Amino acid sequence: MNRMTKSNVALAEQLIESVQKEYDACGIAVAVINKKGETQYQKFFGYRDEEKKLPIDENTIFGLASVTKSFTSLAIMQMAEKGILSLDDPISKYIPEFTNKNQDTVRIWHLMCHSGGFFPLPRIVVEDVAKSLNLNEEIDGDLAYNDKMAAEGVRLVAERLDNQTMENGLIGHAGEYLSYCNDGFGLLSDIIRRYGKEASYADYLNEHILKPLGMDRSGCDFVKPAKDENAAILYKKENGVKVSHRNYHDNAFVLNGGGAMKSTLADLKKYLAMYLNEGTALDGTHILDEYGIHEMCKPRQIYRPQSYYGYGLSIEHLDDLTVIEHGGALPGVSSNISWSYDADAAVIVLCNTSGVPVSLIADALMRVYNGKSPIVTRDKYQEVSWDEKTIGEAVGMYVSGEGTEVELYQKEDGTVGMRTDGKEQNLIPVNPRMAIIRGKMTDGNITLYWRNGKIFAIRYGGRMIPKSK
Repeated sequence: MNRMTKSNVALAEQLIESVQKEYDACGIAVAVINKKGETQYQKFFGYRDEEKKLPIDENTIFGLASVTKSFTSLAIMQMAEKGILSLDDPISKYIPEFTNKNQDTVRIWHLMCHSGGFFPLPRIVVEDVAKSLNLNEEIDGDLAYNDKMAAEGVRLVAERLDNQTMENGLIGHAGEYLSYCNDGFGLLSDIIRRYGKEASYADYLNEHILKPLGMDRSGCDFVKPAKDENAAILYKKENGVKVSHRNYHDNAFVLNGGGAMKSTLADLKKYLAMYLNEGTALDGTHILDEYGIHEMCKPRQIYRPQSYYGYGLSIEHLDDLTVIEHGGALPGVSSNISWSYDADAAVIVLCNTSGVPVSLIADALMRVYNGKSPIVTRDKYQEVSWDEKTIGEAVGMYVSGEGTEVELYQKEDGTVGMRTDGKEQNLIPVNPRMAIIRGKMTDGNITLYWRNGKIFAIRYGGRMIPKSK
């Protein structure tokens, strides 16, 4: 039920404008829909092209980044429904390049909830692989549909995952821990490519999800959005200076299943209405059975404090609502989709600027729809003191294969401090294993992980990062 009030909407818009200003966001598009797919609220802030002052509309194309993982999981669930595969099958059954030689059997469902047992690894990007294969999109066509690109990508990804060992690179047993893993979703997308009875992963999404839902301005393509007049320019900061471009390859992972989707507000309304109707499109088209949707939305792994991960989706509690959601981040992309069966509503937030906390906006709009103020008092944390052993073990460098460096150090007063990529953080230990990172408008967290009496890793956001030796 729509419980929006003018006063709460005004507060939400003030919040969005504050986020836009604080994070120097060029353009933000937001919408709220109900179960019938009817737009309950929609507004555009800023521009799709700041230099030319070109406006955003509901058909403006934005990058989705990791929101793509929900599409990948939906495709896998469709294939399971048809009996093409079982979620309990070993990955090696479908991708023989991954021999699974150094750990327990990694199964399809493990990768769908980031539980294959892998620490973050350096990103294998589209442009580097294309260069190594002498691929040129003007001659060879869009790389999202290129079989040589996919085959080489899966070889590279499978090979390096195979080389991980418990002594170097594995977190633990398959299914033991969650650590966000683009490589895992890359392998899932290659299962879809090989067994989905279409020419590519991108073709499968087009034929089995996008066309049935009428999402005609969405896809994994790199070339079309770059040439589309109504596509957002991508904005990011380099050495503190904002730069813009139309290169949708920027930092794109070689296998498309983790982050290649682009879409619009209008198309995503159809996508989220399908979830609100438990697998049925607004015109009655069957996309996935109710059981499959429920399985995607079921909590399976601890993701963040008071948040869990299902299959390509996370689950959180927002006041009296359970909210299913996923965000995405790439250069020039900050995205978030969310819905709640308790509210019979969904929220979309799309932004063409890196590093913008769009989940804060999504939560605010969901609260407004539920009749509550979007402005909530930030949690006040009761700081605890880590004991001498914990501090001694925690102090050190934690280095992610994706490039993030976290340093925990002991301050002169004996408490613990934190630097991320050399930048000082406001760290508040709140229990013997966890600390909150107080940010400008949102909070992060780290969790300490022990094995055999020693801290071997931290969870920073949704990723586990090993302690450097």
